[in-house]
Amino acid sequence: MKRIVTIQDISCVGKCSLTVALPIISAMGVETAILPTAVLSTHTMFPSPTCADLTDEIEPISRHWVSQDLDFDAIYTGYLASGRQISLVSRFFQTFRREGTPVIVDPAMADNGKLYPAFSPDFPGQMRELCRQADILLPNITEASLLTGLPYREKYDRTYPEEMLKALSQLGPRYAVLTGVSLAPGRLGVMGYDKEENRFFRYDTEHLPIAYHGTGDVFASTVTGALMRGKSLEESLQIACDYVVETIRVTMENPDSRSYGVDFEATIPWLVNRLA
Repeated sequence: MKRIVTIQDISCVGKCSLTVALPIISAMGVETAILPTAVLSTHTMFPSPTCADLTDEIEPISRHWVSQDLDFDAIYTGYLASGRQISLVSRFFQTFRREGTPVIVDPAMADNGKLYPAFSPDFPGQMRELCRQADILLPNITEASLLTGLPYREKYDRTYPEEMLKALSQLGPRYAVLTGVSLAPGRLGVMGYDKEENRFFRYDTEHLPIAYHGTGDVFASTVTGALMRGKSLEESLQIACDYVVETIRVTMENPDSRSYGVDFEATIPWLVNRLA
């Protein structure tokens, strides 16, 4: 069985970050180790959550894992709260990365044209340095704009995401993938670029007219799990897109779910069947 480690925060209530990554990747038949960077009482869409910062635990946990000769088949990072955490995670990459160990970075820091309020203006520059070490980079369009310095646009043709993907690839990763790309009315999906083959690829699905907290975490976790089950990156992206849409569709039928996130638990059997 493959083993991955995911590095991000954990919200005790609310469906995002580790409370999404751990069950989804585990259900896909992949052992999932976690390195929590913080513990929150709820996710940040709830008012006034408590937060215990675990930055000072990252290095001691890493040292203990080294002493136990632990290794991982992939490293997947999500939301990181500070430049110091980014620096420590960068060091973690250097310690645990082996030949053939993909590093998957979801630079979760912005959406809808804006940096998250918790971050200072210099944070994208710090995140950019982490992205240089990624093999697979999974930003949305806002995050890609902040990482590359290219303007954020809501209306565009195919040349805009292609330009952005090439700029992202110049940071270092072989594969850059843009999420939330819409090139036709009523359609939404991903576009990617393979730097070594100088090749673009794309996949889109129905654009459902509603947004939920945590769907980016569902997407990145599903991509990671599918890769570990032997799927190609393009196959993994297709599975993840389809799973997010199916999960949103099911969640829309539950009027009490929106503040918590998507009802991914109800659609895990769908995901397992799709993976097979």
